[in-house]
Amino acid sequence: MSTENEGTAVPADHPVAPSTPSTPPTPPTPPTTPSASVPAAEPAPAPTPSDAPTVAQSPVPEAPPAQAQAQAQAPAPAPAPAPEPTATVPTPTPTPAAAGAGWPPPPPTVPAWGAPLPPAPAAPAAPRRRTGGLVAAVLVAALVAGGIGGGIGYWAAQRGDEGVSSTTVSSGEAPASFKREPGTVAAVAAKALPSVVTIQAKSGGSQGEGGTGTGFVYDQEGHIVTNNHVVASAADGGTLSVTFPDGKSYDAEVVGRAEGYDVAVLKLTNAPKGLKPLPLGDSDKVAVGDSTIAIGAPFGLSNTVTTGIISAKNRPVASGDGSGGSNSYMSALQTDASINPGNSGGPLLDASGAVIGINSAIQSTGSGFGQSQAGSIGLGFAIPVNQAKNVAQQLIRTGRPVYPVIGATVNMQEQGEGATIASQGSGGTPSVTPDGPAAKAGLKAGDVITGFGDHQIDSGPSLISEIWTHKPGDQVKITYERDGKTSTATVTLGERTGDS
Repeated sequence: MSTENEGTAVPADHPVAPSTPSTPPTPPTPPTTPSASVPAAEPAPAPTPSDAPTVAQSPVPEAPPAQAQAQAQAPAPAPAPAPEPTATVPTPTPTPAAAGAGWPPPPPTVPAWGAPLPPAPAAPAAPRRRTGGLVAAVLVAALVAGGIGGGIGYWAAQRGDEGVSSTTVSSGEAPASFKREPGTVAAVAAKALPSVVTIQAKSGGSQGEGGTGTGFVYDQEGHIVTNNHVVASAADGGTLSVTFPDGKSYDAEVVGRAEGYDVAVLKLTNAPKGLKPLPLGDSDKVAVGDSTIAIGAPFGLSNTVTTGIISAKNRPVASGDGSGGSNSYMSALQTDASINPGNSGGPLLDASGAVIGINSAIQSTGSGFGQSQAGSIGLGFAIPVNQAKNVAQQLIRTGRPVYPVIGATVNMQEQGEGATIASQGSGGTPSVTPDGPAAKAGLKAGDVITGFGDHQIDSGPSLISEIWTHKPGDQVKITYERDGKTSTATVTLGERTGDS
């Protein structure tokens, strides 16, 4: 529908309206002269007084020229707010009985202008008019919907300008309402970190050489458990300092250390009150696949937490103590938690936060076992806590370690066939100690030990690692080969005190 001439007078040189427009626009309101109205195709009774006659469909006389001109010059009223769909099909309109009647007829609902449409051509014209009406209705609906949407948007903007608070939460508000559930890594770490310390060791030499390691609170008396190789450089005339996560530092001294186990115990010289020892778990019950959390100071970065799983158990590991001393041996827990230099001596926790091991060694490409400046490749090794606990208790009681032994010297170089008893011991001594545990079990030089308890033995280090998981006096079944024949024997472990 075009609205180009809305509100503009029609030129005066048109005496009458066009006869039959193809698509009528929204019709203007009827003029005041009664003769301007034209009956529709099917007239209906007008809602007028009962004595008003009706007019059948017939041609309407033309209005006088002056009257038509006045009608044409009359300004067109403004269109209705929204065109009704009935505008496409004119409805019957009443007309007066004759020109000059004494009363004006009521204005038609939708007046027709021009000549009446014949009944025949009305049918093909109807779809066009309905389509136009439908399009107009859709446009109106779209405009109304757009107006509503715009109105809502404007209302929302106005509300926003009036100071409605934002629904987002700033990062500063998050910690007050966000709680870590028990058992999550964050919760376990938060509980354990206050009991994990960073150890600074300096030798007594003029250069003051040393290093950084980790330890954890063992008891409320101020004992700290760590690796021997962490404190070895300061053990003879050096200095040790222990720093807690809150930044407070304390001097410490060595209570005892076991080179073979790679375990050491320190004591804070002025231990603060309220120390919280870490709970100790049971490393014998650990299963491959269990979650692990390692805490330490890799490359000096204190209070670092890493996670992983137990990737293997009973892994025989030999590592140095960092000072050129004797090697240590362990039947280690293997984990893929990231462990680097500086993690040594720190706790390896299970998912509940209990200590299951002491992080001690890593496998690095091209460096072999032990600590070096190489980074983690996902192969870390921890001393099982059951073994470390026994060693720590012994060191606290006597200051000296006690090792279980079988009384035989085995070859430490061969690997793959078992642990072979050497032909002779160090310095030309017998390889099997006379009247020792191995001799009493019937073992001889040249025997190849292939099993110790429930564990298979493939080398000398793996045999020692398994022996040191036991205590002096334990009875263990040994499987060995002699002259191609497999035999078993039961050995009662002896003991050796101190590091030789």
